[in-house]
Amino acid sequence: MPNLIEFIWIWNQIQKLSIPRHHVKMARFLSDLWLKAEHKWGLLMAFRNSGKSTLVGLFCAWALFINPNVRILVLSADHGLAKKMVRNIKKILEQHPLTRSLVPEKKDEWASDRFTVCRTQNLRDPSVLGRGLLANMTGCRADIIICDDVEVPKTSDTSLKRRDLRQKLSELDYILTPGGLMLYIGTPHTRQTIYDTTSEGFLRDFHILKIPILNTKGQSNWPERFPLEQIQAIRVRSGPAKFLSQMMLEATSLEKARLNPDFIHFYTDELEYSECNGQAVLKLGKVALRSVSCFWDPSFASSEKQDNSVIACVFSDEAGHYYVHRILYLNVPQGCESATWQCQKVADFVRQYFIPAVHLETNGLGKFLPAVLRRIINQNRIPCAVLEEISKRNKAERILAAFDAPLANGALFMHESVKKTPFLEQMREWRENTSVKDDGLDAVAGCLLNEPVRLSRYIRPYREYKEWRF
Repeated sequence: MPNLIEFIWIWNQIQKLSIPRHHVKMARFLSDLWLKAEHKWGLLMAFRNSGKSTLVGLFCAWALFINPNVRILVLSADHGLAKKMVRNIKKILEQHPLTRSLVPEKKDEWASDRFTVCRTQNLRDPSVLGRGLLANMTGCRADIIICDDVEVPKTSDTSLKRRDLRQKLSELDYILTPGGLMLYIGTPHTRQTIYDTTSEGFLRDFHILKIPILNTKGQSNWPERFPLEQIQAIRVRSGPAKFLSQMMLEATSLEKARLNPDFIHFYTDELEYSECNGQAVLKLGKVALRSVSCFWDPSFASSEKQDNSVIACVFSDEAGHYYVHRILYLNVPQGCESATWQCQKVADFVRQYFIPAVHLETNGLGKFLPAVLRRIINQNRIPCAVLEEISKRNKAERILAAFDAPLANGALFMHESVKKTPFLEQMREWRENTSVKDDGLDAVAGCLLNEPVRLSRYIRPYREYKEWRF
């Protein structure tokens, strides 16, 4: 009877692959957990794209090879992820030379999310069943439960979601048969992660194998696929907070990830529009600009404690630098009709800075503003589109995701005029789940997260300038 490593070696020979060292560690961990551990509760944490899901699929196929009567439940954040794991296990059973006999000739139950192998016992549950977190699993029984990426942003980005996630996972104790194996695999997405094996953690008393992308000596745990140069590139692209959580497996606190203005480069150049050989060019000093993104976070606040109405524009160049050129806080004078006054200011803003499209957040009070803004833009014959946007993502997560990587990479530039606004003070004081103002941060984050507008060069009949984007 081959052990798990031998089983994997045979499969990799068919696939013309070698076995990385960290896969050997995973295989030993899973084999010992299934065959030797007194309590079979395990947590496997490995860096993104480490092949952990593939290896766990091989483990499930091997477990069925040893005992075809085993019942396996694969649980993921959504049904699609669970089906992906089930399909992987089914593919291995069909193609591995040691498990082809388990594939039934009459495939009555051989679907993408559930299938049954040839077995000696007449059991009600299938051999492998894939389900999403929201599925009704009352009455199910399993000898092995695989919780594959059950913690993702959409299940853990608020305290309420984290509480519901823990409650749902606690019900698995009634599904697992006595002596069965409970295995969690994934990476942390929040400081209050479920992947906590300390005495007060959700997975306390669980056996754990943790394989970050870098070992204690700073060397790659998979140098063949992730050399140090590529790891550094990943760190730069993703930013420090995401790199720590997804590649180094550290539960990162947003509260520690301060938005430090010291990493910002300031400039005094103004936009310079010119035409050369019939081609329009927009520059900041000597830097030719490639694209622009504009975001308006409206408000009709009547109190200083409430968020202001803020519009911002961010340009970018070919080198991947971002230029926060202007941030305008719209303070409506007394006696003015708020909506019309703000829309007129926004129209002036997009005309002045050559902006072809403005994203308008329509949550709550912003629902009727697009029509007003389009009317004023058309009346002023300004070639600018109004793009309505509904923000569904947690605001703190959205702000951190927008600023983290550009700040860490030194790619964020700001015009000196920003210093005269409350923006920098908001950066210094920003924390997750606090009552400090973040309206300016939200507007700039909207610019950074939205795909910059890059349109073809055409000239509208009433256009005052040619198309400058490229």
